[in-house]
Amino acid sequence: MMNSKDFAHKIEEWIDNKKGTDIQIIDISQSSIGDYFVIASGNTERQVSAIADYIQYEASQLGRPVKSVEGQHESRWILLDYYDVVVHIFQKDARQFYHLERLWQQTGERSHE
Repeated sequence: MMNSKDFAHKIEEWIDNKKGTDIQIIDISQSSIGDYFVIASGNTERQVSAIADYIQYEASQLGRPVKSVEGQHESRWILLDYYDVVVHIFQKDARQFYHLERLWQQTGERSHE
């Protein structure tokens, strides 16, 4: 089974395949939430939803089914929880509003900028 760091980087690759932008991986291993956040943006609700669907499909092919999904109906911010890796796919305006990167600057280190 792929370790959480490699899985986070694989998710980054899948997001890039679907033309997601501003992809960041944040180490949150000092928290009880998981090991990594993968945060990315999409331009439209349709793109955000397509990115999330693609990640879920590709991860299931690796034997990594999603634990839970939130926000799929609105598709402004979709959260995919894979236990050790939590994926956040935002529309750009929602990402700017919530700015998760700022919240995690104290506890995590960004590996991509």
